[in-house]
Amino acid sequence: MEAVSNVLKSPWLTQGPKVPEFEDHLCEFLRVKHAVACSSGTAALQLAYASLGVNSDSIGVVPSVTFAATANAFRYLDAKVMLCDVNEDDGIINLASLEEQLISARKNHNFNIGVICPVSLAGKSAPLKEIYELAKIYDFHVIEDASHSPGAYLGDNDGHRTYSCSSEWTDASTVSFHPVKHICCGEGGAILTNSPDLARKAERLRSHGITRDTSQSKDRPWYYEQVELGWNFRITDIQAALGIEQLKRLGSSIQKRHSIAQKYDIAFAEPKFRSKIDCPLILDGHAWHLYVIRFRDSTLRDQAYHYLKARGIITQVHYIPLYRHPYHAGNYLADDFPGAEAYFSSCLSIPMSPSLLPAEQEEVINALGDFLS
Repeated sequence: MEAVSNVLKSPWLTQGPKVPEFEDHLCEFLRVKHAVACSSGTAALQLAYASLGVNSDSIGVVPSVTFAATANAFRYLDAKVMLCDVNEDDGIINLASLEEQLISARKNHNFNIGVICPVSLAGKSAPLKEIYELAKIYDFHVIEDASHSPGAYLGDNDGHRTYSCSSEWTDASTVSFHPVKHICCGEGGAILTNSPDLARKAERLRSHGITRDTSQSKDRPWYYEQVELGWNFRITDIQAALGIEQLKRLGSSIQKRHSIAQKYDIAFAEPKFRSKIDCPLILDGHAWHLYVIRFRDSTLRDQAYHYLKARGIITQVHYIPLYRHPYHAGNYLADDFPGAEAYFSSCLSIPMSPSLLPAEQEEVINALGDFLS
């Protein structure tokens, strides 16, 4: 509250010093060279795609299980969207299906720029190195939708960690600062990249396509030029101040989420649970934005949702596959996505938040046990 109050008392509510300060903190915490903060996670995706040159002659490949924004940001730029299947156990992009779509894109479409946007769903990092290697073969770019996964990583047998958001194996990553995310600014997002050119492009597009880096700027500090068509996707200093404070808590927040996930895992190891639900693997590098259980009998999922709601426990389904939405349906059939159908039909996100109290979590476990019994 004090940090936000200080901004409110300052001369700068927007376009002031707190935004670049927030961006510097993002770079430090998320292990990346450049950060461009903006008005939402959706705006971050659109800016990242546009900064690669995506337009009406481009193709974006996205997993079928994701929030609509991952695909919509391509459509805002008039690009074609292709969907690929996901793993039925975790909803993460399926590499075999991805390669099929990349082959199809190269064989059946003429396009200038192709972009893959894997989603690090629920806080589990997508296999970014393997995706990058496929992208190189078929001449695609990679933008990671890391809205769920700041702080997440995948480790290899040699002990190397590939961090979500770090852009080690991508052109850029994007994050969201929506209230339910790891870093809350009320609203907001950011593009994270190791490319200075992509960062400069995103900065310019964030503010109408305007630049102050001109031959006249030294002698005329007020001078600026619009060099291309951009948007007003700026974030305020008020939001940036809140974000800086939130970043300080990111490590402890993820630790709390780990503890909650471990408690669920221990409780759900009991036979009455294990015979009827599957649980996510406990991974050191999981950021636990969501804790998603899957019902072995998918007909129980909606029943559980209503039962838990009646007990005062709010759950959710993440996500309805894109091909099930009328806007994105196209010529797709559910049978084209067996992994997505299996995941969607059985998944339920149960309460997961660093503010979840032990007694509240116990109530969730007991209520689910009562339902399954």
